[in-house]
Amino acid sequence: MTKMKNTIRTYSELIKIPTFEERVEYLRLYGTVGEDTFGFDRYLNQMFYTSYEWRMLRKDIITRDMGCDLAFPEFEIIGKIIIHHMNPISRDDIINKTDLLLNPEYLICTCKNTHDIIHYGNRNNNYNRGVITRTKNDTCPWRH
Repeated sequence: MTKMKNTIRTYSELIKIPTFEERVEYLRLYGTVGEDTFGFDRYLNQMFYTSYEWRMLRKDIITRDMGCDLAFPEFEIIGKIIIHHMNPISRDDIINKTDLLLNPEYLICTCKNTHDIIHYGNRNNNYNRGVITRTKNDTCPWRH
């Protein structure tokens, strides 16, 4: 499943995709490591991700996705959860507070490995998640 860079990806479409691998392919951006997104305006990005509004929405997305990678029930995230913008945001999105910024329809939980595959990976990346060792509070992200 190959997607064009300008296609709008949505949570509603994503959760209908039956396999984890197909969900990753749906979200793939085919970027390159080190590709500049915000450049000298990086401070805007940092201000946004530390805002109260973002932190509250982040909790809502984690709850909605039950802390699972790409909202895939068998893949609980152990450790840090990344809230991924399914449609890359820009400096202008932050300045103008566009719908892409805070609309839950455009956000999904992911772990770092999956996030990196979405942004920079190729078809040789390993999606195998292996056996998860359970620990106290591991399904409650805000207690880590």
